[in-house]
Amino acid sequence: MKGRGCWETGSLRSFCNAGCLNKFHKDDSGDEEPASQSDKSELHGPLKTLSSKLEDLSTCNELIAKHGAALQRSLSELENLRLPADSGEKIKAVNERATLFRITSNAMINACRDFLDLAESHSRKWQRLLQHEREQRIRLEETIEQLAKQHNSLERACRGAPGLATGTASSASAAKAGSVQSAKGEASDEDEETEYFDAMEDAPAFITVTADPKHHRRSGSNLSGASEGHPEDWNLEDSVFESSNQSSYNESTGKDLLPRKRRRTRIPDKPNYSLNLWSIMKNCIGKELSKIPMPVNFNEPLSMLQRLTEDLEYHELLDKAVKCESSTEQMCFVAAFSVSSYSTTVHRTAKPFNPLLGETFELDRLEELGFRSLCEQVSHHPPAAAHHVYSRRGWTLWQEITIASKFRGKYLSIMPLGAIHLEFHSSGNHYVWRKVTSTVHNIIVGKLWIDQSGEIEIVNHKSKDKCQLKFTPYSYFSRDVPRKVTGVVSDADGKAHYVMSGTWDEKMECSKILHSSHGSTSTEGKQKTVYQTLSPKVLWRKYPLPDNAENMYFFSELALTLNEPEERVAPTDSRLRPDQRLMESGRWDEANAEKQRLEEKQRAVRRRREAEAVEAMEEGKDYEGYLPLWFERKVDAVTGELICVYKGGYWEAKDKQDWSVCPDIF
Repeated sequence: MKGRGCWETGSLRSFCNAGCLNKFHKDDSGDEEPASQSDKSELHGPLKTLSSKLEDLSTCNELIAKHGAALQRSLSELENLRLPADSGEKIKAVNERATLFRITSNAMINACRDFLDLAESHSRKWQRLLQHEREQRIRLEETIEQLAKQHNSLERACRGAPGLATGTASSASAAKAGSVQSAKGEASDEDEETEYFDAMEDAPAFITVTADPKHHRRSGSNLSGASEGHPEDWNLEDSVFESSNQSSYNESTGKDLLPRKRRRTRIPDKPNYSLNLWSIMKNCIGKELSKIPMPVNFNEPLSMLQRLTEDLEYHELLDKAVKCESSTEQMCFVAAFSVSSYSTTVHRTAKPFNPLLGETFELDRLEELGFRSLCEQVSHHPPAAAHHVYSRRGWTLWQEITIASKFRGKYLSIMPLGAIHLEFHSSGNHYVWRKVTSTVHNIIVGKLWIDQSGEIEIVNHKSKDKCQLKFTPYSYFSRDVPRKVTGVVSDADGKAHYVMSGTWDEKMECSKILHSSHGSTSTEGKQKTVYQTLSPKVLWRKYPLPDNAENMYFFSELALTLNEPEERVAPTDSRLRPDQRLMESGRWDEANAEKQRLEEKQRAVRRRREAEAVEAMEEGKDYEGYLPLWFERKVDAVTGELICVYKGGYWEAKDKQDWSVCPDIF
């Protein structure tokens, strides 16, 4: 019995090693297309695997039957021995259980064989269904792409036809304030084949080599001494570079800031609402996203004005930049700030609410964080928002952003048009840059994901320093880190001082350049530059998302507070928008009805304004058209562009609580 037991154990172990208990591998390639092979192979492969597993089970069954029979024989021999009565009863009970075990094993094998027969009988049906679904998907994607191209061609043809020019009413209403908006609107109607990668092929190719720190001792110089061409003076302390959203230090003027107000840390969880995607998308092909009446199911409970304000989440980078005496060093912090604004978008696939004309949003953190921000929707078609931020800590930021978006069938392109201006009060350094293109992939099939691609060129118009940042588009076949951002900071003479590297969703670092030389020529025919640098320093790192963020639209800590009800704001503030408030509360059906009411109210105001323009033209009078409330159009002295800049008055009106000039938009 002992020898037989050892053989049984060894036999079973050999059987397992031979493949009886091998894992059943499955394809986990996600949304990627599987490797090309015939449908017959795809369907017969699992059947072949099932058949193999059934053979393994049969082998197991034979072993169970064989060793079970041997066990029963042994038990029968024990029964024939002269044993106490109670022992005989126990042996008989064990024998019965062994018999029952063999019967159950046989039943299991028969059930598995029936399952395999059933699977084989349905294999042809599965094959036909799979092939039909695949062909339907391919036809759908091709149809949508073709419709998008045809729609764009028709739009261009209509704009080019002399008899279909813009009506007199629209022309009159835009006579004074619409020239820049028209130019921006035309810029959004690019050819359907355009890929919006902002001439990345012209980006310089370079290689970074970190120098041995043993050969470059650090001295005790201050922060600003790091950028003046002496490697031994590179002493930017980690504590200065590391960002912290918990700090509340005093500003340069010596005024104490108040402790931060306690704000909300969560919003109601997102409801699980179903939606017929095709019923919406079939009306979107070729159109700008802002011109489509979208249900709130596609939205997040924030307006575009609030999303624009989210650019300030890492404002402390600019507070640190104020302290830099070197302009190239300051450029590193500005570059990190320009990248940080994209970190909130990595999981945010929902669409923000398109603001109503005249809608505003303020973020007053003057006493807590040293800055206050104001946004206003200054145009509806094309949608344009003006933004102004003043900081006690020594900087002012302003911008006018127009969002142009096109549905391309498989993906959605979002092109922010307009320049961002940043000026430091003490030095007068004036930085200007523009945003890159955002792309939402897998609109029809698969899981939505967002990518940023293109170039940002930051120019200091006082010192002529430049920073060229390249956002590398994601490629499944690339060995690069996803969401990679690289760049070089150079002075007015073109000499490179710092290398920027990182990702737009995680962190940015800068490395001081010690030496540069020309390296080998790349496959594209460009000569690569080799930069020998010191070890990189972290300038910016993304804050972790709050707990349960996946159920709260992936909002950051700042985003969770933006729509928090607040007293004393203007009656046009986004926090008071009823459809957005209902959506945040989870009452989506009511929010959709309220959204339709607000949009119809806005259309009625626009029709009335157009009628007034026609009447004024018939009487030979000038019609001024719509004018923003807190902003005015001026020619920017640096770029020469006509943009909306803050003209003042909002914060004074808030202090007095005099909102009599505000329109009734809600």
